[in-house]
Amino acid sequence: MNYEVTGKLIYKEATQKISDRFQKREFVIEVENEKNPQWNDFVKVQLIQDGCDLLETIQLNENIKVYFNLRGRKWENNGQVSYFTNLEGWRIEKVQAEAPMMGAPVPEYKVEDIPPMPEADDLPF
Repeated sequence: MNYEVTGKLIYKEATQKISDRFQKREFVIEVENEKNPQWNDFVKVQLIQDGCDLLETIQLNENIKVYFNLRGRKWENNGQVSYFTNLEGWRIEKVQAEAPMMGAPVPEYKVEDIPPMPEADDLPF
């Protein structure tokens, strides 16, 4: 299952070496709620293995698009069953913040830029 989410990087951990064959790195992005910024989502994503390097060129507070897979695990211990869900990132792109349209310069038009009026015809309408 491939998904994507866009937000602002607000936290990134150092890479954790779990074993000789496994490493992971987690980070959090703030996803803006368009209706109310007080309801923004804070989404934790996990990178594994070589993917841990994807954050090296990303700075805090940069806007990014994260491509991820949805992963679920079942874990049993002493008769207790637990389920875990991870967002496993596999690609990160920097996103340029969109400039607001307010205050954008309006292009100037000259009379010569206006196309000529079509010739009148005999139609009654």
